[in-house]
Amino acid sequence: MKKALDVLIVDDQAGVRYLLEILVKEAGHRVHTAQNGVEAVDKVRIIKPDLVFMDVRMPIMGGLEALGKIKKIAPETEVVMMTAYSAEDTAAIAMQKGALLCMSKPFDVDEVKNLLDNFVNNLNSYEQACIENYA
Repeated sequence: MKKALDVLIVDDQAGVRYLLEILVKEAGHRVHTAQNGVEAVDKVRIIKPDLVFMDVRMPIMGGLEALGKIKKIAPETEVVMMTAYSAEDTAAIAMQKGALLCMSKPFDVDEVKNLLDNFVNNLNSYEQACIENYA
């Protein structure tokens, strides 16, 4: 049985949040949203999501700053950074701060669906291995 994830979508653009929300819900997961890094950090404290999709450039608090705070609050939460700008430098910084990966915007819908499927499959495999080791 596949686990339903708690997924937090963080982007200052309502259209991006909406598209990702549809994709995540269609995959059978629970969705939470935030418009900036401050809201994201507050929601992570409460929800402790499994996965976060977060834009790099946002007002009030950007994604890279929020990433550092999120990893301190919930180190087990995986974060996928999204950027429409030069992804190479951003990706390196994001990975150093603990991001799972960095996606370019605009993103491919199938890429997001595959990422969700792979994340759940890896999580299910990990949980099954833990159960087998302690049975």
